Amino acid sequence: MTKSDDGRDITLRIAQEPAADELLARSPLAALVGMLLDQQVPMEWAFAGPHALAQRMGKDDLDAHEIASYDPEAFTGLFTAKPALHRYPGSMAKRVQQLCQFLVAQYDGEAAAVWNDAATGAELRRRLNALPGFGTQKAQIFLALLGKQFGVRPPGWREAAGPYGEEGSHRSVADITGPESLAEVRAFKQEAKQAAKAAKAAAKGK
Repeated sequence: MTKSDDGRDITLRIAQEPAADELLARSPLAALVGMLLDQQVPMEWAFAGPHALAQRMGKDDLDAHEIASYDPEAFTGLFTAKPALHRYPGSMAKRVQQLCQFLVAQYDGEAAAVWNDAATGAELRRRLNALPGFGTQKAQIFLALLGKQFGVRPPGWREAAGPYGEEGSHRSVADITGPESLAEVRAFKQEAKQAAKAAKAAAKGK
């Protein structure tokens, strides 16, 4: 995926590590796995995970067929070996394997097939939402990432991505293009978390 759908070279600054970002830019599966791992850990840690996993597997990319058929216990070991690839390495190893098994069953192991022929943004969101570990919010964020940074833009993609598709926003990983935007997205997330806590406290006080 080194070039976007509209022919532009893709340069990512999500993991904040050149080798990890280069893999995300050229590997659809790495990008999907990074999004899957983006949960309860810093964004850059999550998106550096695919590169670290590939290294531990002795490869320069991830292969859905290989991961899907990997011995579950041995695959978990790749995640739990220090430094662990995630805050919850055991459960995330299982989710990554489930994702790859789904891709093999539904898309012959080709991650990009999830979005390559999606006719509309709504269809693409449904496809992403059907992936193991991808709830509505994660599907919308990844859809926004595809549109904003990979040039995957079926009709209605911004609407299907919800607020994450808004131009000029700093809501999610879809908006990270370097250290400054990472800081802005992190600040937005922190404010949203504090607002949610305040609303919850106010509701309890009624």
